[in-house]
Amino acid sequence: MGFFKEFKDDFSEAVDEIFPGDTSESLAAPRRDAAANRDKLDSNLDVDGEFSKLNGLLEKVPARAAEPQQAAPTYNRNQMNNAATMAVSRAATMTKEEAMDTNTNEIKPAEEKVVTSPKLPQFDSEAASDENAVITSGMTIKGDLESTGSIEVDGTINGDVRCNGKLTVMGVINGNSTSSEFFADSAKIQGEVMSSGTVKIGVGSVVVGNITASSAVIAGAVKGNIDVQGLVVVDTSAVVMGDIKSRSVQINNGAVIQGFCSQAYADVDVESVFGA
Repeated sequence: MGFFKEFKDDFSEAVDEIFPGDTSESLAAPRRDAAANRDKLDSNLDVDGEFSKLNGLLEKVPARAAEPQQAAPTYNRNQMNNAATMAVSRAATMTKEEAMDTNTNEIKPAEEKVVTSPKLPQFDSEAASDENAVITSGMTIKGDLESTGSIEVDGTINGDVRCNGKLTVMGVINGNSTSSEFFADSAKIQGEVMSSGTVKIGVGSVVVGNITASSAVIAGAVKGNIDVQGLVVVDTSAVVMGDIKSRSVQINNGAVIQGFCSQAYADVDVESVFGA
């Protein structure tokens, strides 16, 4: 209360100094009204109550500041790049039908490319025997030939050949051949060659037909597609007219290939490397 009292006295003295001899009613009336208002203000003002309210507000400030604030989510550069890459990949792989369906908020999943391994012949290991049948150079067989063991062909077979063991051809086969291992040496073969093991086409051999095996070594001439689960070696003297599909391929200097080479069975996802 003393503070407001001193303020009132100082204010009165200041007014008297500004208007020292002015006793006119026009000046006296405002001063009297101001003094009355000050007295009324001093009597009605609850200073302690006002300061108590102010203290209550000040006590809430540090408590509000101490409350845990939810931090805004932060993203590092790698997360932003991954999100952008996923968005670009999705837009690149979206088909025309999917783009049209976005208007109805229904997106059809894109068809996944499935790479299937070549279907290799299956043999019963218990049925395989140590027998070795030989078709001499003066023999010609018209019809299919089947054996649980191995077969050596020096003559001519006009028909399909199937054996559970190794098939060695140094003559002529006009038909499809199926074996656990295949070797051609200066042979003439017109038909598909299928093996659950390795196929070797030696120098001077000519194969007109597709080759399917787990691995292959080509040193002769092949006119047909080569589908191999593992490694394909195309030697210096080889001539291949057809596509090669394998896990990996080795092409030696001097080999001639007219076709498309694809490492479709490789462990590396080629499409993901380029973000497709």
